[in-house]
Amino acid sequence: MAGRVVAEDDREIRQRRIRFRAQHRGTREMDLLMGRFAAAALAQLSDRELTDFEVLMEEPDSDVLNWLTGLQPVPAEFATTLFAKLQAFHIHPQPLHR
Repeated sequence: MAGRVVAEDDREIRQRRIRFRAQHRGTREMDLLMGRFAAAALAQLSDRELTDFEVLMEEPDSDVLNWLTGLQPVPAEFATTLFAKLQAFHIHPQPLHR
């Protein structure tokens, strides 16, 4: 039982770290796009999707913005389930749950 509690604590810490990073990207547009998604969706993402989100946040804001808005095609390495959820979230926004 103790191992499970530690794993849940680790996941919660990871989610808080990701959420903070998503809300403090550097450009206001990306703070809103990534931060709102993180606030609404992190709890439902798989560990793999959390990793994909962390990797995506390492990319320049301008690139991610262009992919999200369709100005540039999404590179194959970022065409993940996570990215599809991120796009869908902004096409059909969900209310924030705090």
